[in-house]
Amino acid sequence: MNRTTRTTLFLASSLLLAGMTINAFADEGQFDKDHPRRAEVNQRLENQDKRIHNEVKEGKMSKAEAAKLHKEDRHIRKEERAMAAKDGGHITKKEQKKLNHQENKVSKQIGK
Repeated sequence: MNRTTRTTLFLASSLLLAGMTINAFADEGQFDKDHPRRAEVNQRLENQDKRIHNEVKEGKMSKAEAAKLHKEDRHIRKEERAMAAKDGGHITKKEQKKLNHQENKVSKQIGK
């Protein structure tokens, strides 16, 4: 086997291994995203987003008020992701409680 063939085989093997590794991480990331505590927090954020949009659509909330609430929800989502990133893709019960408390504050501002 000449040097060019060996180099080509090495590069092909490296790319194949890298692709398998990326797929493994992607599968793991999806699993972690669906962790029950994370799923519950994120489902609440999604519901609040829909409620905010509905309030604006019905004329019960201004776009400026909606933007403020969306910003608060984005902050909660960012915090949830940071918490999960430091704990292998999961959030603790204590972290979930903290996030739910923050979501409750936003929720109470919707539909006032």
